[in-house]
Formats: sequence, structure tokens, C-alpha cells
Amino acid sequence: MERDLTARLSTAARASLRWEAGLGLLVIAIVIFGAVTSPQFLTSGNFFNTGVSSGEIAIMALPLTLIIISGEIDLSVASILGMSSALLGYLWARHWPMLAIFVMVALLGIVAGLINGLLVTRVGLPSLAVTIGTLALYRGVALILLGPNTISNFPTSYTNIGINPLPGTQIPYNVAIFVVLAVIFGIVLHFTATGRSIYAMGASPEAALFAGIRVKRVKTMLYVTSGLVCALAGVLWTFRLATAVQNNGLGLELDVVAVVLLGGVSIFGGKGTLAGVVLAVIAFAALQNALLLTNFNQEATGIVIGALLLVSVFAPNAAALLRGLPRWARGRPRRAAPSP
Repeated sequence: MERDLTARLSTAARASLRWEAGLGLLVIAIVIFGAVTSPQFLTSGNFFNTGVSSGEIAIMALPLTLIIISGEIDLSVASILGMSSALLGYLWARHWPMLAIFVMVALLGIVAGLINGLLVTRVGLPSLAVTIGTLALYRGVALILLGPNTISNFPTSYTNIGINPLPGTQIPYNVAIFVVLAVIFGIVLHFTATGRSIYAMGASPEAALFAGIRVKRVKTMLYVTSGLVCALAGVLWTFRLATAVQNNGLGLELDVVAVVLLGGVSIFGGKGTLAGVVLAVIAFAALQNALLLTNFNQEATGIVIGALLLVSVFAPNAAALLRGLPRWARGRPRRAAPSP
């Protein structure tokens, strides 16, 4: 069984490398398209704005990558962002010191992730159903905290984090945080026993259990990490907009899932790399920016995101999906029945 698991992981690694090469070509094609259609695309100011607008999505994609590779999913990422943003505004309006607010927001993210993890691993509920439920639950908490109120009197020393680059550079703070976290997550996923366990769980949960991997503990830890990182993204989102409202980040979960799947992470688990997700973040951000500069109807961007999701799910798993079709759908003639 362990030999079979090793073979699966080796095959998945080769497929991921091929997908990453294709993503590299896609990034080049998007850059050429953007440069041809708009003279503003390759300017430093546009690069900065692209990074600022996509940083939180990129950050939330990192823990989701590990969760999907482990064979689960988390659709509550944007709701945790919104709930954390609402708590930040709620406590600031009541004159809490900012350091204490940061601690409470971090604790909220950890608790939210722990609820997801325990419901999936201890209660045994499907992660899709659990995180759809907590998506609505956490949005409801944000609504209770702020209601129709808008909090926007944050100190400029904090709101400047969202609109100013790192001193002496043209790199936004959220992009710098993403790069640091990507390195950390990449090391954990590809160079540690925990990362190997994550791949093993996604490739074959039964084999992972027989190999002595504490599946429930590792998956719970992944959900807790996701909650904490999404809470951080909520703080960055709030400071970038200089506003806390109950619907901050509404609908972002679709973008985050699209980025992860575009990065070559299999929705069935057990396959994917952080390098692929980083390339997908670049491709996704560049494509959205290029469409914006070409006056593409922004209300129709959902078509682009939906198409990316479908391609990202179908293309890496085309062979497996086709094997599951009946013979007539695969174009293979049935064998003639032997004559009596």
C-alpha cells in the first residue's frame, strides 16, 4: 500500500511540473496581451496597483492550497476575512488599543478555523457542507457586530499600510507579506514531514492512516492556520480600504478557489505545488488588470473567473474524468456480444 501511495505521489509531481510550465506560458501570454492593449500595463504604478488589489486574495490562497491538497476544502475564507474586519471596526469604535484588537482578531480567526476543523475531523461532516454553513454563519456574525454601521476613523499610520509601498521600494505591504508566507508555506509543504503527510492524506486517506499519519490532527491544524491567515487578510483589507463594514470581502471565496485550482491543485486532493499557486496568483492578477485597462465590462468578470474554474478542474483531471464516462461517450465501440 505504501508503494502504491509513493507511485501516486510521483505521478502527481510530474503532472504538476507540466502544469506549472503551462502556467508560465500563460503568464507570458497575458503580459503580452496587456502590453499590446494598454500602454499603462507595464508601468511601475500599474504593477503596484495590481499587487495592492490582489494581495489579500493571494494570502488567503496559501492555506487553502494545503487544505485542498489534503483532500478537503474551505469556502469560509472570505467570510472569516469579513468577520475579522467587522471585529476590528467594532472594537476600534469602542476605543480599544490597536494591539489588543490585533490579539482579539487573531483569536477570532483561530476559533473560526478550529470550528471548521473540528466539524470536519471530529464530527465527520463533509468539508464542503461545513464551510458553506460557516460561510453564512461568519457573515451573520459580521452583520451582528457592525450592522449598517461603517467605521472609517482609523489612524493614518495604519491605513497607510494599505496604500503605501515598503520604504525604498514599489512593493505593497500585502504583497511583501504574501511573499514571506509563500516561502514559509512552500517549505512546510515541500520539505517537511508535515507536507508529505498532507500529500499522502489527499492521495489516499486510508493509506495515510495505515502509515501512522494523524490525519484528524493535521487537518484540524490546517483549518486553524487558514482561520489565522484569513484574519490577517481581514486586517490588511480593512486598512487598505480604511473602512470596516459588515460585507467586506463579500464573494472573494470564488476568486481564492479559482486561484488555487488554476495553480494546478487537484480538487480531488493529493496534487499541487506552491510554485504553481504563485504563478496562478500572478496570472489571475495580471488578467484582471489587463481586462480592467481594456475597459472590459467589470460586471462580466464572473464569466472569466467561472471559465478559469472549469478549465482548472477539467484540464488536470481530464484523463480520470474520461475514464469515468461510459464507452459511448468516450467514442469507443462496444464489443459485439458472442453469438449463441
